[in-house]
Amino acid sequence: MSKLLHITIQTARFEEEIEFYEKVAGLTLQRDMRPKKDLVFLANAEGDTCVEVIRNPEAEQSGNPNLSIGFQADDVAAKREELIAAGCEVTPMISPMPGVQFFFVKDPAGVSVQFI
Repeated sequence: MSKLLHITIQTARFEEEIEFYEKVAGLTLQRDMRPKKDLVFLANAEGDTCVEVIRNPEAEQSGNPNLSIGFQADDVAAKREELIAAGCEVTPMISPMPGVQFFFVKDPAGVSVQFI
């Protein structure tokens, strides 16, 4: 059996990336390697799958148009409105079938983040 441990994002926008996942996705720091190394792990709780953020001055755009990270939102419409009010560019609401709605927003590194 395998367990997904983390998803790694290398970014030149290190502090902004951490702030995004803390404030927008609601994750908390689980491991912080600073000041020895600019590397942190964020997750909902200890033992959960983490978003690993590594400072890489050469990684201006870390996004891949064929890859996204998905988060569950308690109220997806309210989350979308919250992000619009905060000045984020979000996609229109997508509803591929009855009872399913989601949207995407880019994190500071350019990674597509889905809220469903």
